[in-house]
Amino acid sequence: MNTIVSDSPLNFMGYWQKFTLGLLLLTLISFGLADTEVIALEPWNELSRMGQGLLQVDFFATEYLVQALWQTVSFALLGVSLGLVLGAPLALIYHHPWVAAVCAFVRAIHEIFWALLFLQIFGLSALTGILAIGLPYGATFARVFYDILVLAPKDTQSVLPHNSDKLSRYIYGTVVTVWAQLASYCRYRFECALRSSAVLGFIGMPTLGFYLETAFRQGHYQQGFGLLILFIVLIGTVSSWCRKIIIPVYLLAAVYFLPELPQMDGALIWRFLSYDILPPMLQNLGADGLNLGAMLALMHWFTELVISQVLPGIAATLVLAIAALGLTHLLTMLLLPLNLKALIPAWLLLPFQGANLILRSTPEYLMAFIFMLLLGPSMLPAILALALHNAGLMVFLTARQGDKLTVSPSFTPRLDHYCFELMPKLYPSFIALLCYRFEVIIRETAILGMLGVATLGFYVDSQFSEIRYSGALVLLVFTALLNILVDRFSRKLLASPTN
Repeated sequence: MNTIVSDSPLNFMGYWQKFTLGLLLLTLISFGLADTEVIALEPWNELSRMGQGLLQVDFFATEYLVQALWQTVSFALLGVSLGLVLGAPLALIYHHPWVAAVCAFVRAIHEIFWALLFLQIFGLSALTGILAIGLPYGATFARVFYDILVLAPKDTQSVLPHNSDKLSRYIYGTVVTVWAQLASYCRYRFECALRSSAVLGFIGMPTLGFYLETAFRQGHYQQGFGLLILFIVLIGTVSSWCRKIIIPVYLLAAVYFLPELPQMDGALIWRFLSYDILPPMLQNLGADGLNLGAMLALMHWFTELVISQVLPGIAATLVLAIAALGLTHLLTMLLLPLNLKALIPAWLLLPFQGANLILRSTPEYLMAFIFMLLLGPSMLPAILALALHNAGLMVFLTARQGDKLTVSPSFTPRLDHYCFELMPKLYPSFIALLCYRFEVIIRETAILGMLGVATLGFYVDSQFSEIRYSGALVLLVFTALLNILVDRFSRKLLASPTN
């Protein structure tokens, strides 16, 4: 039987090469559709002021510096603890489709929008910040812990005594075997929680982010950069000041020094759930209840909201996210070799790791705000901020994996050896992480919408500002559904090579 061989160049390419080519084409299309015009007339003056502020940093200009640092750590620690309490049990039943669906919905909504929701009930209290971090983190813990436990070795069960009860067999035969991975992810999630805690300051919570945004917005760059450096040092030294033996002490201190929680006003909560979040035409129904006129008005309101805000918001969100994802891929490929121990000598590795720490520690909201001061209001500052921040995280996680690989005796620290030996081993897991970051990038476009970029987050923030909670909830539902669809699509792409 004769075999027909096509001359198409794609036949000489593997799955990952085709994936990368497709991502590149989508990125180019997204950049073509995105508004990337540089509008700032004289960015050099602002850049000069920032440079002077960086050279004359003021670390102690904020009166409540110690309190802000402690609140940042406290919210992060209590939020992660609440997330563990919620997520660990859910991981045991995550295989049920309805559990996975609820968790996917909860984690798809950004912490800042959970905070805006709880803000209407609890005000600017510690409870708002803790719940805003704890709920989505609990859903994230459930998914990640489930994935880790599913991949746990099964042969360890055979070495346990036959009369062991189910709980003991599960703990010692499954959980203990992957304990290091679970603990490692908890440490990583705590670092993420510190960034989330700081971001909550951008809506008025008393964390370091509140003073950071205030300093940069008012042009006090010497104070802003001083606070930013302290925040980067806080994250960079987590392994030094947050050891396992001290965590219970921190947790007790966080609970003890927690600001006084607001009194629960049942009437206020019931009014919010039964009246404030309803569409306007359902808030004042007469004795006849839901009639035809109210239903038609509801359909018109919903249709107009979808056409005027949901669809444009989704389009802008996808354009921004895909452009940022492609640029993240490119930046990670360029920076990764500079952060691998097998390629870079120890004396040169530390500065590159320090630069990478700055990228992954600086909140993307603040980075976008700085770029917006320099380049003007467009999608370009948001794309650059998302790409730089996520590239820093990608490089950190991928380099940590690459440093654990065993190289052949003939390996030398050269670019061709890196491309032909290390990169093929790292690339599949790198793409898996990139697909996960795509889901995160879409979530992060929400807070960048608060800077005026017309993503779904922009319309959600506008609805909250105008006290239109029903419209905000509809937009949040579409935001969550978009994240869920992206997650499903990413998992399907990652499963394709094994099909």
